[in-house]
Amino acid sequence: MARDLISRYIWLIDTLTRYKKLTREEINSLWLRSALSDGRPIPERTFFHYRRAIEENFRIEISCTRAGEYYIDSSDQNPQERHLTNYLLDSYAVNNAMKETTTESSRIAVEDVPSAREFLPLVLDALSRNEKIEFTYAGFNRSRHEKEIIFHPYFVKRYKQRWYMVGLKEAAHSIRTYALDRVKEMKILSRTFLLPPNITHASLFDNVIGVTSSKAPVRVVKLMTDPTQAKYFRALPFHASQQEEIHDSYSIFTFRLKLNYELVHEILGLGSSVKVLQPRELELMVRNELEAALSLYDNPGAIPGKK
Repeated sequence: MARDLISRYIWLIDTLTRYKKLTREEINSLWLRSALSDGRPIPERTFFHYRRAIEENFRIEISCTRAGEYYIDSSDQNPQERHLTNYLLDSYAVNNAMKETTTESSRIAVEDVPSAREFLPLVLDALSRNEKIEFTYAGFNRSRHEKEIIFHPYFVKRYKQRWYMVGLKEAAHSIRTYALDRVKEMKILSRTFLLPPNITHASLFDNVIGVTSSKAPVRVVKLMTDPTQAKYFRALPFHASQQEEIHDSYSIFTFRLKLNYELVHEILGLGSSVKVLQPRELELMVRNELEAALSLYDNPGAIPGKK
């Protein structure tokens, strides 16, 4: 897809998002002010093709009212589709801005993140056709590479700048998660699999922080935060189930979550701005990690990970 077409699609989506509803005349008026227009309006036929392309590439439907006003219809989008749409739009917008900027690269700082571009297209290809894959994996907790893993890719998930694939490991007959930046070799097999109807992204991750799926029960988690951290939680919710109870000098946030490694370490990363109120099990998990960390400094000769 040509870069200028992507820019035009993004412009149209962004304009309708900001103005809510616009007639064709209003869209063309705004279009003529943009650098993309070359001083010419969008022909009717071209506008129709833009709408279809936006629906196919971004899963965004542009509808029209009886009064001839165009708007983005998100009524049929589920939360996961909206997240994906926002991610795609943000990615395209940032990429286009980076390509067209005249700013010196030394003045733009970006985070160095593990790349998945080598294997993510393969996984997405296999996933779209429900085809099995075979790969070699260099796990951090293994001294040797694990080879010839036969895997049914169910989903892909991005977490903390890393891409993961989630699915069935045939040999273990269980759901596993693998980081794509730890994959060394991969090929698509000419054998298909059936995605179990009861396995969905929601069933695995709706009540989970991170990428570790669990059969553990969903628990009511309560966190007390100081006023500053509460503002961060309001701006970027810790989890979709978040509810807040505001007090004079603190807030209590309630969530419905499964207890796992990522949840504990997310809480630890918030330091003294957050306190676990319940459940007791989660409080003990956080306490144990804090005590283990303190013991490293109480004993100068202690080595991380050694009991």
